Amino acid sequence: EVQLVESGGGLVQPGGSLRLSCAASGFTFSTYTMAWVRQAPGKGLEWVSDIGSGGAYITTNYADSVKGRFTISRDNAKNTLYLQMNSLKPEDSAVYYCRKSANPRTYYSRTDWVRQDIGSWGQGTQVAVSS
Repeated sequence: EVQLVESGGGLVQPGGSLRLSCAASGFTFSTYTMAWVRQAPGKGLEWVSDIGSGGAYITTNYADSVKGRFTISRDNAKNTLYLQMNSLKPEDSAVYYCRKSANPRTYYSRTDWVRQDIGSWGQGTQVAVSS
């Protein structure tokens, strides 16, 4: 059974940092493209970042709203996905979800990552940025 368990969320002041983790199990983590998607209160799902499955060079992509502030990474030995979030803003407040592609080495568009009918979702972790 595929499991994605996010952690690391919490309350932080503007300008602060958090690191989210997603512990994956039930599949060969190293072969799947992964992503982070968020949902702010009262808003739709928003793709944040994704990371390729590996090899000599792992591709990463970021939404313009987080580029330069967030860093996605993965530790295939620990089956864990990360999102380092720096210089946090109130508009970053959201539930952050870990996402897994439906098939190995499959790349999704940013619109595919917010579809709920493909791939797998974690339960989410809440991030609140407020003074």
